[in-house]
Amino acid sequence: MNSATPGATTSIEPASVRIDHLEQGTSLWKDAWYRLKKNRVALFGLCAFCSVAILCLIGPYFTGRTYEQTEIGLKASSPMESIFLKTEAFKGGESKRSFVALSNLEDEFLDRTKSDRKDVVEKLARGGAYREGKITYEPSARRYLFGTDPLGRDLLTRVLIGGRISLAVGFAATLVSICIGALWGATAGFVGGKIDSAMMRFADVLYALPFTVIVILLMVMFGRNFILLFVAIGAVEWLTMARIVRGQIISLKNQEFIEAAISLGLPGHRILFGHLIPNVLGPIIIYATLTFPQVMLLEAVLSFLGLGVQPPLSSWGVLIDEGSRTMETSIWLLVCPAFFFSLTLFSLNFLGDGLRDALDPKSSKD
Repeated sequence: MNSATPGATTSIEPASVRIDHLEQGTSLWKDAWYRLKKNRVALFGLCAFCSVAILCLIGPYFTGRTYEQTEIGLKASSPMESIFLKTEAFKGGESKRSFVALSNLEDEFLDRTKSDRKDVVEKLARGGAYREGKITYEPSARRYLFGTDPLGRDLLTRVLIGGRISLAVGFAATLVSICIGALWGATAGFVGGKIDSAMMRFADVLYALPFTVIVILLMVMFGRNFILLFVAIGAVEWLTMARIVRGQIISLKNQEFIEAAISLGLPGHRILFGHLIPNVLGPIIIYATLTFPQVMLLEAVLSFLGLGVQPPLSSWGVLIDEGSRTMETSIWLLVCPAFFFSLTLFSLNFLGDGLRDALDPKSSKD
């Protein structure tokens, strides 16, 4: 048996720890991005929404036409329909050039018999030129990818410009609803007591009122202002956000880090804006992606009622309304804007569901 010598000190060597074997922690946002990347449906929604937004932002610069440029000879021409250049000569060497769609050629020869008109149109359709007096018709390389509307305006340009406005309405109104709802709900949840009850009863009263009617009243009272449309829609979409934030704040304000902040004597506004609201950004972002399509749908409803964007501007809701009136004869006027509108709504819903799963701290790590 070994006995320790009296007075001798025993040295204990620290255990060597392999630092590289320790698992490095990740932040909530990095972990959420990792989960989001593994969700293919959510990634598709993100890519589709970004693609539509970029296309609407820069696309009109490459179409070569404006959203208000009209050509009476091109009225209601179908997508990729043949276009002809009409040149009318005048005295003094001056001439007037315009474009005529194949479907509108017969209107150019109304003074002729039906059979004669048909022969001229067939000749032009085969790629030949036609001359009658001082007027010449010849094939043109111009094409309209989405066709034109009843006023001869390029539908592609109008769809892209309309997308700008619809996305701007959705973004601005969603931002307004987030600011109002998050501040209202956070204040009510943090203060509590009678103030909380009074604030949420006011929200319940607004819940009982039909949103569309409130927006219509605001638009009628203050005029059909484009900026007011953002505020009006955002002012009626904040109620659910307020409830969500209030519930999150109530569950957080009794946590240890909040009690420590109160014990240190931090003022209420610093606790609220510095500690509580940053910890509920996840639910706020999730609900924002779900509010965006709701706002766009509400704007489309207002456009159907004639209270949305006013001419000559257009939004997807306005274009869908115009297309629904001529769907029996010009179905493309409805299909093209409806496709972009539906794609945006689906992509935002897919993205919102993916963000909800990615930012859920209770979901298990893969």
